[in-house]
Amino acid sequence: MIKVEALIRPQKLDDVKSALTDLGIRGMTVSEVRGVGKQKGFTQHYRGAEYTVNLIQKVKVEIVVPDTEARQVADAIAGAARTGEIGDGKIFLIPVAEAIRIRTGDEGDSAIT
Repeated sequence: MIKVEALIRPQKLDDVKSALTDLGIRGMTVSEVRGVGKQKGFTQHYRGAEYTVNLIQKVKVEIVVPDTEARQVADAIAGAARTGEIGDGKIFLIPVAEAIRIRTGDEGDSAIT
């Protein structure tokens, strides 16, 4: 099993969800996060004062899939989230040792399908 973890722009979440639904992905975890990378941040003015925002708002999408589906899921996310600009995000593919469904006690791939 592979955990696909993607950090994307908040405005691309609906596109990513649609792309994953088209692949048959039924479940995912979505979190609002902040971070900094090459995008570095930006300067804003508020009530006459200037301040720098250096932690950019992103959305983290997490999905655990069988090994055979991981690359296809990552490609779908990348295609749906890509704008071609700095700050599009990152995708990480992380090995998962085991999964257990609490309700039924199912383990392994049957716990994630």
